[in-house]
Amino acid sequence: MKTTRTARNAGFTLVEVMLVVAIIGLVAAIAIPNFIRARARSQMSVCINNLRLIDGAKQQYILERGVGTTLNFADISPYLGHGPGASVNGVFCPADPNKTFTTSYSIGNSTTIPTCLIDGGNTDYPHVLNN
Repeated sequence: MKTTRTARNAGFTLVEVMLVVAIIGLVAAIAIPNFIRARARSQMSVCINNLRLIDGAKQQYILERGVGTTLNFADISPYLGHGPGASVNGVFCPADPNKTFTTSYSIGNSTTIPTCLIDGGNTDYPHVLNN
């Protein structure tokens, strides 16, 4: 009995490769916008929590020292929970490219709430402390 051998090239066809690339593209098109939204939401949450900490530190400073005019970081740093030697770089908005307190937040005076300077008018995820 004579057996014939046929040569078969192992590998994937062009259609199979294109199908896999299309599926990966579809998954990426769905996942990437969700990752971006999740990052924006988490940055907003951290920033609002920092604003709450700053507002609480302002209130403690005002209770102990009396109502003053404009406050600065040195005034409220002992009340932020980072100790009296805390650096300005310890508290910042995660969306701030400079990663500093002075470029992230405006403390204001004793009658205003602190504000985020990095918010940039993001209407979906605003960095605003509500009273």
